[in-house]
Parts: sequence; C-alpha cells; structure tokens
Amino acid sequence: MTQSFPRSGPLPEVDTNAMIEVDRLMMEDFQISLFQMMENAGRCLATLARDLFLGGSALDKRVVVLAGSGGNGGGALTAARRLATWGAKVCVVLAQDRNRMAEVPKAQLDILLRLSNVVEMTPQEINAAADVILDGLIGYSLSGAPGGRAAELIDWANHNAAPTLALDVPSGYDAATGKIMHPAIKAAATLTIALPKLGMQTGLNAPHVGALYCADISVPPELYGLLNPGIDVEAFFDSSDIVRVI
Repeated sequence: MTQSFPRSGPLPEVDTNAMIEVDRLMMEDFQISLFQMMENAGRCLATLARDLFLGGSALDKRVVVLAGSGGNGGGALTAARRLATWGAKVCVVLAQDRNRMAEVPKAQLDILLRLSNVVEMTPQEINAAADVILDGLIGYSLSGAPGGRAAELIDWANHNAAPTLALDVPSGYDAATGKIMHPAIKAAATLTIALPKLGMQTGLNAPHVGALYCADISVPPELYGLLNPGIDVEAFFDSSDIVRVI
C-alpha cells in the first residue's frame, strides 16, 4: 500500500552557502555525522521512490541509480541499498571512477555492491527498462554547467522513458542562484533535504523540479536560527518525515 504524504505549504528556502553552514553546524555543534544524515536522506528517498513510482512495493522492480562522487551520490546509493533490501533489482551507474569518490559515499557504494541483486553498469550496458531512475549526480554544490560523464548521464536520463526522482536538487540546478544550467535533469519529482533550495518553489523551474517533496534528515529546527541571517523554522515534520511542498 502506498502512503500519502502531508502537505507542508510553502517553506523557507536556503541557498548553497546556507546549506554548507547547515552541514557544518550539524556535524560540529550537534554531533550528527555525515553518515547519519546520508542514511536519513537515503531512507526517505527510497520510501518516496517506492510509494510514488513503484506502486507501493519494490519487489522485482528495476531501479537505476546515477551516483556522483559526493554526498548527493552517497544519499542515492543509500536509497538504492534500501530498495535492494526491499527486493528491487538495482543497477548502479557512476559518474566517475570509484577512486575519485569521497570517503563516505564510497563506503556506501562498497556496502551496496555486496548485495546479490545489485550490479554496476554503464548506460550502454543496461538491457532492461527501468521503473524509476534515482538522480544523485550533483547536489547543491554545483559549480558551472555539468560536464563529462555527468552531463552524458543527465542526457541519458532525460531521454529514458522511466521517471526520474532527484535527490535534493535535480542535477544541473544551481542552488546558489536558483537557475537551471545546461544540461539539467528533468525530474518527475524531487526530494529536497532539510529545506527547499533557492527558487525551487517557483513555477519557472517546475519542468526540472517536478513535484517537490522535502525530507527530514534530523536537522533540529533551532539550528536554522544559528544561520546568518537566521531563519525561523517550525517543526513541520511532526506527522511524517516526508512532506509534499508543491
């Protein structure tokens, strides 16, 4: 059975600099590790993928995860592990060589690839249609237009019949300005984490953001008041750790 997600209404937005500070405060002041945040983001992404695009059950569904080298890729890989343990058949496609991944995302990849129903491929090797594509290529730290293998994977996803679910921002979305770079993922839905990123709640970006959801990665609401300038955020995950924004 699929679950419904409560609507939050419009939420405050944060840009790249604010999210860098959120991550720092989480780890240094609140002692919540990157691994913990990644696990929370991945669990929420897996839940949303299952309930929005897999009919409420991951069993025997086909999931393609596109993973970059940083935290965004690590979150998508964590979600893929959850889906694999729920019975999905998972295909991992990396935007870089494994030795170029950051420590925590690489650890998530190592765990994922130990599962028997997970394979690593290139897009050219995928020989079966996907039920959903998870976009974890580039997160809020995008600098300039995507290039190289990441750009190729964005183009591949945009020309695939399967819906794409983006983590935090669609790859190619500039969270510092709220502008869409080229190329950029055209997501059927986006699960942003903590708070929406700059410009995500405007209709101008809807063709790339799709339906917008927000995930609880355990950021204490009081943390946002420590930003400069501070943001007054109430506890809006009171009934669900995923809420529908637009």
